[in-house]
Amino acid sequence: MKIEIEVISNEIIKPSSPTPDHLRHYQLSFLDQISPPTYNPLLLFYPADGDVKINNIEKPNQLKQSLSEVLNLYYPLAGRIKDNLFVECNDEGIPFFQAEVKCRLPQVVENPDPSELNKLTPFALDDAEELPLGIQYNIFECGGIVIGLCISHKVGDASSLFTFIKYWAATARGEADHISRPEYISATLFPPINISGFKPATGITKEDVVTKRFVFRSSSIEQLKEKCSPASGSLENQRPPSRVEALSVFIWQRFTAATKVESKPERIYSMVHAVNLRSRMEPPLPEYSFGNYYRIAFTIPSIDTGEENYNLVSQIRDSIGKIDKEYVKKLQKGGEHLGFIKEQAARFLRGEVISLNFTSLCRFPLYEADFGWAKPIWVGSPSLTFKNLVVFMDTASGDGIEALVHLKEEDMAKFEEDEELLQYIVPTKC
Repeated sequence: MKIEIEVISNEIIKPSSPTPDHLRHYQLSFLDQISPPTYNPLLLFYPADGDVKINNIEKPNQLKQSLSEVLNLYYPLAGRIKDNLFVECNDEGIPFFQAEVKCRLPQVVENPDPSELNKLTPFALDDAEELPLGIQYNIFECGGIVIGLCISHKVGDASSLFTFIKYWAATARGEADHISRPEYISATLFPPINISGFKPATGITKEDVVTKRFVFRSSSIEQLKEKCSPASGSLENQRPPSRVEALSVFIWQRFTAATKVESKPERIYSMVHAVNLRSRMEPPLPEYSFGNYYRIAFTIPSIDTGEENYNLVSQIRDSIGKIDKEYVKKLQKGGEHLGFIKEQAARFLRGEVISLNFTSLCRFPLYEADFGWAKPIWVGSPSLTFKNLVVFMDTASGDGIEALVHLKEEDMAKFEEDEELLQYIVPTKC
């Protein structure tokens, strides 16, 4: 459904204490430099509370006060990004918008339209030039609330956003002493370099891209996992496919079937998975390590065994498995990887590489963000600024998965009508 909002206030929230002089220059890492200048958004939906004063005054004031405290530790988020090199931690603060939504919250949750959900976020997602963070507090007619957050990909990945939310919520509840503080060592581990000749914005697009949300129940996922399992009596020592592996294979196959993908000598079709580096480093980094700690694994599917589905799972695992400690050591030198991504970007621009990109937010504590009122009843994402992108998120029940699929309009028209896809997804409500 269409969402109509009215922004009723806009404040700047600053740290409650000034940032010390020795922390006022936050160096971006090499991985920050090459990350796209977009915002990572997240929407937290909370149930209705009939008290207008609490919703309009007390809750937003609680959020602002706790946010001001949190920015003392997350001080780069209150600064300004400069020249893709560093954050000037000048305590200028972050925008905090308050908006009224002209409908009831259940009307949005029951059948969310990702393109309409962008109205609940504070920024246009492709405009992450200087501000590291923004918040929008949305109040629905029924008293329901949505907190929309945007963190610049230049300073942090999705994991960084989730650890920030975790600390903010704990602070609002008065329980921050039990939460680990952020660790800022990314520029030490991945020193910045001169990236001239590489454009981090390569691939960002909003034109002709349609985003649809497809929900897979646990029973459907189990069926797909079974289809991807090795045949009885073969490869018995191999672990069964994960939920994300099975869904990646299924969506890839439905995408290729719907769009009539054919291998050609002059064009490569690939599956791309975002990989969290924290656990793959030596020694492993804790989850509260702030910054961009991710890279991507390329899988070029081939069909050369009698077990097509499981073969694809194996190829995905092999590609992700190559992002190991030795890979990270090379990545820390920067130059070799910069040459590789420059080549990949050039091939993308020439149309030589067609990729379907996957990123998974499953198993992250999305539904633990309790600011003292309740846990969210749903956590969602608006449309992002890339085509051929699939984002996996846990359903509210925790046993299903939502797939947010971004495709060109003509490809989506075919994909969403694919008969085999329709057998496995939850029917959309009209």
